[in-house]
Amino acid sequence: MKKFYFLGLLLATLTACNSTKDVANNVVTKETYWQQHVDYTMDIDVDVNKYQYKGKQTLVYTNNSPDDLNKVFYHLYFNAFQPGSQMDVRSLNIQDPDRRVRDRISKLSPDEIGYIKVNTLKQNGVAVSHETVGTILEVKLNAPIKSGESVTLEMDFDAQVPVQIRRSGRNGKEGVALSMAQWYPKLAEYDFQGWHTPPYIAREFQGVWGDFDVTIRIDKNYTIGGSGYLQNPQEIGHGYEDATKELDLPEGDKLSWHFKAPEVHDFMWAADSEYNHDVLKMENGVDLHFLYKKTLEEKYLKNWKDLQPKTAELMTYYSENVGQYPYKQYSVIQGGDGGMEYAMSTLVTGQRSYGSLFGVTAHEMAHTWFQFLLASNESLHPWMDEGFTSYISNKAVSEISKKPKANPHAGSYRSYRSIVEKKMEESLGTHADRYNTNRAYSTASYSKGNIFLSQLEYVIGKENVANGLKKYFTDFSFKHPTPNDIKRSMEKVSDLDLGWYLNEWTQTTHTIDYGVKSIEDKKITLERIGKMPMPMDVEVTYTDGTSESFNIPLRMMRGNKPTSATVIEDWGWAMPTYSFDVSKPVKSVTIDKSGLMADIDLKNNVFEVK
Repeated sequence: MKKFYFLGLLLATLTACNSTKDVANNVVTKETYWQQHVDYTMDIDVDVNKYQYKGKQTLVYTNNSPDDLNKVFYHLYFNAFQPGSQMDVRSLNIQDPDRRVRDRISKLSPDEIGYIKVNTLKQNGVAVSHETVGTILEVKLNAPIKSGESVTLEMDFDAQVPVQIRRSGRNGKEGVALSMAQWYPKLAEYDFQGWHTPPYIAREFQGVWGDFDVTIRIDKNYTIGGSGYLQNPQEIGHGYEDATKELDLPEGDKLSWHFKAPEVHDFMWAADSEYNHDVLKMENGVDLHFLYKKTLEEKYLKNWKDLQPKTAELMTYYSENVGQYPYKQYSVIQGGDGGMEYAMSTLVTGQRSYGSLFGVTAHEMAHTWFQFLLASNESLHPWMDEGFTSYISNKAVSEISKKPKANPHAGSYRSYRSIVEKKMEESLGTHADRYNTNRAYSTASYSKGNIFLSQLEYVIGKENVANGLKKYFTDFSFKHPTPNDIKRSMEKVSDLDLGWYLNEWTQTTHTIDYGVKSIEDKKITLERIGKMPMPMDVEVTYTDGTSESFNIPLRMMRGNKPTSATVIEDWGWAMPTYSFDVSKPVKSVTIDKSGLMADIDLKNNVFEVK
């Protein structure tokens, strides 16, 4: 923990000597990398009967950018849950609305809506001008925050928890009282691209790295789970206390839960008066917390018990195959509206079959690595978190459940080919909020993002991808990596040029389609039908029953993957056909026997001589 915490603090204090930016490639070079830092102190008083709370927030914001900032912005996510909000109108107009949202926001009454109302805001003790515009608080500073300086922003706010509709909310369909995600005024990110202030339209999030000190005052019958480490367990109980020591419970109707979460970029909590709270202590020092409703049916209670040792196996798998989990706690909490990842924790719905509960936990825990520790911008590049998470969680589920599959990502390939066939595909370069359909967004982010890595096993080799992920974690955890960063990590371990791959797969909708055009005597001719070029793995079966494998590198890769196949002359992408000779009469030719290449037409990948 200390190693990673120190690394995060070191990064938070870095400032740029030069502000040279390569905007075209969406990357800041390592020598000029910087990121902002926040220190939140919040005190929240909750009225569980009215679903309202009053908050005081002190925020120390350190400007590590090379720029002077004359304004700042906060996200006020709960304001989206009001009739007429952009989230409401978007859901009413998109052709395939999320079934959890649909027209529900438009029907909320005043006591059911969500809101965050900022009453006062001060900059270094002096009142500062601010305006709420939908889900964004616009703040015009009294004086610029100069490069390298810190400013203290003090806020007093009131809030109301909306009826559970999307992620956050009260009284979800499974009866969880409070799912408190995106519940506080959250400072927007400022990076080499500038401010990131998209309105909340039900997609995902981005946050500034920092430290959270949060006190939540709530009815003493409620149990809380979430981000951070509880600082006063003997004053709280509820399963957090040291059983060998006496409790020191305060008088009154409320308990004050004091949490600290170091080096995170978000803080989530959930609360209910009927939570079971189990703790599984792992041998590596990590405590796994499980909070779920006591009132669940017996079959669901059993599933939550069976989940616990498997969650420890997931934690071990991800630590070994991506990078070591740096915190000492992780919580799996019943709440929310499906599954969603947060700092050191996740919210998942709990009335599921065991397989579903294990699967959603595997996915959400994997997000701890892909978006949380490797904090890519989910709004701009959702495929980097959803896709990479799908990739590693598919592998983990396949191994831990002891149900190995030839291709654990087969579902992603089917989804991708389906959306291409229906002509609904949109580029991975599309902003998450701006996809024409929810299906296009989901397929791009989850399926095509997953295929980015699984197909890369075909391009550069499985071992190189495995090592590339570890290098990516080593180089960019506790930072905000961009698409170029995952490309460079893979290039450094494989010693191959992958600029073409990043461009074609993530910035275009070019498709892959190769076929066997002809076999004449002992000459085989392949053709590229789709626009996206790829290296070729070809298996030739001869009439005598023997087989031979060939690898045809793509010329602009400037090399080839490790392979036991016979490597022959490379193929220039502009050439529509490619021919090569073999030594014996041919019975059949198969392109990509592994099935890892996302060729959209598999019928022409096999040619049998009649």
